[in-house]
Amino acid sequence: RDVLGSRGLGDVYKRQLYTLLMNLSSAMGGMVQMPLTKCLYHTIIIWYKSFGKRRNTERRICFSKVERHDLDMIKDVQKKILQLKKENDICILAHSYQAKEIVEIADITGDSYKLSVEAQKVSNKNILMCGVHFMAEAAKMLNPDKNVYLANPSAGCPMAEQMEPEMIEMIKAQEPDRKVVCYINTTAALKRVCDVCVTSSSAVKIVKNMDADKILFIPDCNLGAFVKKACPEKDIMLLQGGCPVHASVTKADMIAAKTAHPDALVLCHPECIPAVSEMADYVGSTSGIMNFAAESDAKEFIIGTEISIAEHLQYRFPEKEFYILSKKILCPNMKLTTLMDVYKTCEGIGNGGGFEIKMTDEEITSARKCIDEMIRLGG
Repeated sequence: RDVLGSRGLGDVYKRQLYTLLMNLSSAMGGMVQMPLTKCLYHTIIIWYKSFGKRRNTERRICFSKVERHDLDMIKDVQKKILQLKKENDICILAHSYQAKEIVEIADITGDSYKLSVEAQKVSNKNILMCGVHFMAEAAKMLNPDKNVYLANPSAGCPMAEQMEPEMIEMIKAQEPDRKVVCYINTTAALKRVCDVCVTSSSAVKIVKNMDADKILFIPDCNLGAFVKKACPEKDIMLLQGGCPVHASVTKADMIAAKTAHPDALVLCHPECIPAVSEMADYVGSTSGIMNFAAESDAKEFIIGTEISIAEHLQYRFPEKEFYILSKKILCPNMKLTTLMDVYKTCEGIGNGGGFEIKMTDEEITSARKCIDEMIRLGG
């Protein structure tokens, strides 16, 4: 029950682990006598002692071929994708929130800022974005001469579509000396009426480097509040908007997580509400959270962002413990993209298929200005 209901394991590995537990339970007469704490892909070795009137000796059970079908199938698909990448000249970009099996075959993995910067260096003819729509748009703006595809065309972002360009233009008309800073989680249409774009990892630095004192920060008021606190010298105006997934976490959730894991450091994303992020030991972007966990001497961490990050960290640092702040921080749009979506798109690109991002030259030129300014001010 606990394994099947967990959020920290990929579905394939979850099924594999569940099968192992059932086999182990059967081998022990229907009772698992000790908790299973470590799971390897191919070989799982568990030591336990017999109980009751059984011989009081340690016995070793090795399941080297338990339910390998799903795992072998994933590897086969990954190999086919790697071959199609070469044949069709494809560079795969994957956001850090993507599943592990997708991250493993990506050429570039990172948060929105890293993907934006690295996208300009791509030499391949085709770019495949494993993420959401606005990320693919950004990649197209930065590579207008390349073909940019989105692995799953249904993967959008609610925050990106919260505000209309007409509303922002009205505010600009009322306050012409107020520069508009937009989070990268916005549509290309909204970027066209903004002065500079930011990501969670670059927002504070960019706002500090701007020569404007009056700023309108959109759409995330939680990230905006974080920036406003870090830049008291600026007059920052906020509007009501933000990530519904991160904003769903409450102060009660934070208290419960800290109570359950009192020795763990809390690493939180600034898209969480201030009442939550103010209780964290560290507040930063996805890449900032991962870097902090990597460099810290601490052994336990509560991860306050999309739960896939806790999973990735579990693989990278098995000697450390990572807990999710709340099971509510699950982005349904990021979870839409599957390995088979990637495979089918790579296959389709070679046959004139795949969901390609189409933008006119005028749309690219006008929307790209704020992204270029982000890279200039962000360094």
